[in-house]
Amino acid sequence: MKIIAKKKLWKYLFWFGPFLITVGLTVGLVSEQWGLIPLAFLITGIVISGLWIIWQSYQTNWWKLRSTQAGTNALIATLAVLAILGLINFLGTRYHLRADLTETQLFTLAPQSRELVSVLPQPVKVWVFDISQNPQDRELLENYQRQSSKFKYEYIDPQARPGLAEKFGVKDYGEVYLESGNKRQLVQTVNENERLSEVRLTSRLQQLTNSTTAKVYLLQGHGERQLSAGKGAISQAIQGLGDKSFTTAPLNLAETSKVPQDAAVVIVAGPKRGLFEGEVKALQEYLNRGGNLLLMIDPNTDPKVDSLLQEWGVRLDNRLAVDVSKDSVGLGPAAPLVTEYGQHPITKDFANGISFYPVARPLQITSVPGVEATPLLRTKSYPSSWAESDLQSEKLEFNADKDLKGPLTLGVALTRKLPTKSTSTPQASRTPSPLPSPTTQSKTSPTPSSPSSPLSPSSPSSPPSPPTSSSPSSQTATESRLVVLGNSSFATDGLFQQQLNGDVFLNSVTWLSQQEKQPLSIRPKEPKNRRITLTTTQANLLILSSLLVLPLIGLAAAVIIWWKRR
Repeated sequence: MKIIAKKKLWKYLFWFGPFLITVGLTVGLVSEQWGLIPLAFLITGIVISGLWIIWQSYQTNWWKLRSTQAGTNALIATLAVLAILGLINFLGTRYHLRADLTETQLFTLAPQSRELVSVLPQPVKVWVFDISQNPQDRELLENYQRQSSKFKYEYIDPQARPGLAEKFGVKDYGEVYLESGNKRQLVQTVNENERLSEVRLTSRLQQLTNSTTAKVYLLQGHGERQLSAGKGAISQAIQGLGDKSFTTAPLNLAETSKVPQDAAVVIVAGPKRGLFEGEVKALQEYLNRGGNLLLMIDPNTDPKVDSLLQEWGVRLDNRLAVDVSKDSVGLGPAAPLVTEYGQHPITKDFANGISFYPVARPLQITSVPGVEATPLLRTKSYPSSWAESDLQSEKLEFNADKDLKGPLTLGVALTRKLPTKSTSTPQASRTPSPLPSPTTQSKTSPTPSSPSSPLSPSSPSSPPSPPTSSSPSSQTATESRLVVLGNSSFATDGLFQQQLNGDVFLNSVTWLSQQEKQPLSIRPKEPKNRRITLTTTQANLLILSSLLVLPLIGLAAAVIIWWKRR
């Protein structure tokens, strides 16, 4: 009887082992913490179950039974299959093996993109501000993410997270931003007709991760706009340049007599007095060696740059641009409102957005061989707008003998190709820097937006110095660029953040810097066109052969076979 009682006791202990294992698993899974208590239950249960198996084998020679051996073999085989499947799944998760069978490798990143992402110096994240996730865009981002653990991406609903959208300055659904450290850059705006581009993403990624920055010099000494905060200053514009990864510095050509070699762009913002002849020649030499210049010239001033502008086919009109069509918006007639823009990278995304220019002068453009001119800003047509010659009269009235009918050109972008040279140019010492493509503020915002805070504001008061962060580049300048605007007050503090005024300034500097010319050359991948183009005769022949000839041949064959078998 005692032996039977002991057998029953061991039987009960066996059930106690699986019970403890179940308790340990339950505690660990529910608490999501595998601490001392769940591990104690698991270990105790496993020990009890193991002792029962050993005791059962000792009492009945259980391991020697044929059924036990067969069952053990089946169990080991099952565990081996599960282990192999788990290993395959682990390797598949850790290492991706994909085969792109398309002829043009539509679903494979270009070698330049793979190389750039694989050597990222710091983490980079792509933010897609949209309410939906396009499979094509997501697949492209996953391809980038497979190349490096430092590349991440995330889709954000601007309505669900308005704070983050405001931080990036999101203005519309579909905007894609790159972020690396304190640097942020707009890649593009995706929609149903335009999907995320590998060319743009890789180009912006290279700009963002590059440690060098383009330097912008602002001419001083002739009553130009003040760079630090103050009345009529352009401190907000300087801050905007810093947010776009430019570095800024004042430039006094009366002291240096030459534009520094590291100058990506030189800005002349609203001079009240004329430049010396030597200063004008220094600017001309800078343009002749591939430099880029932004002139913002107000009316009733003579900066003495006519000789420079004449080479480019631009003449400053001394009349005042007036616009009498906008009384409802509260702007006076001396502040022309512009909604018509030229087809140019600076203004390509402006559509019918608004920008305005208090006290502006029109520009006269004439054709010059070798110079390509594109009007940027145009006022409304007469009688809404004209150039007024009588600046003293309190009553604005068009005078056909003296005044000029609208539309008037208030801004122009010009490009001039350079002859091939073996000598170095200003851009030979510049490397691509993290600059954004032109953006716009005219779109409807899904969330309230405000100007983004400065990320790395640069000091405008430091004197010109040799470049310290740029390194020589094998690329040389192939063209020089000039933007002339008949107004500078649009970029002053208070007006810079209104409507498209800030974008006109920042996009002009971005385009002038020529940073869109990246050394990486990635050709957009397009599916090969395999469509057959048929002439009318060939199409008719195909229709007759498929709808008439082939059925008749089949019918004739059927009749012949029937005739032979009857």
